Amino acid sequence: METSVPSSVPPSGGVPAPFAPSPARSLPLALALFAAPWGFVVANGAYAWATRAGGGDGTGAEALALAAAHPGLYRLGTVAAMLGSLLMVPAVLGVRRLLAGRSPKLGFLGAVLTAGGYICYFGVALSGITEVAMAEHGGPLQDYAIVLDNSQSDASTLWVFLLFVLGNLVGTLLLGLALLRSRAVPTWAAAAVLAWPPLHVTGLVVGSEWFEVAGALLQAAGLVVTGLRLLASPR
Repeated sequence: METSVPSSVPPSGGVPAPFAPSPARSLPLALALFAAPWGFVVANGAYAWATRAGGGDGTGAEALALAAAHPGLYRLGTVAAMLGSLLMVPAVLGVRRLLAGRSPKLGFLGAVLTAGGYICYFGVALSGITEVAMAEHGGPLQDYAIVLDNSQSDASTLWVFLLFVLGNLVGTLLLGLALLRSRAVPTWAAAAVLAWPPLHVTGLVVGSEWFEVAGALLQAAGLVVTGLRLLASPR
């Protein structure tokens, strides 16, 4: 007598076909891993070039002065940071899919913190467009600077900055550790992802954005390899 096995239940007893990962489902996550970190390479590079002769955005007055001096770079960096922040959410989902149960606690916590942090960073970066508009419009720049400072120190929005810092530094660190422990990517690629937090902090302490540029480039290389491994992973 001839028998057949329903296509939705694999003979090996594995995951039913409709629920198994497919190249089509993994491709968008891999593309996000390829693209997201380059938004921060561009953003940090634009800021580094704009501040190569000094300046910064530590206060409202400094931000307005920098936006007035380099409106094109300021706008470029803002838009790049916003796009990178959006794409980091599917990117961390791609990391989680590649881990596939390996280092589950580190991977889960790292993904949640990183995604939450970059969602907040989108809002933080968006204010850069307002700063450019203020600088280009002219008028009472001292009053504008006070408004910017007050908006960033307001208790109702302070949590946004704190969550961004937590996700940007701690979340990325945990994701890198999860990749390292799981051996889902080569050791050097996991180390490249791990390089971002210390280089970012070093840049803040030293006062040179070029450390952040180096960290962003290393993180981009590590996440590109992660995306390639995701596409090549067995299904």
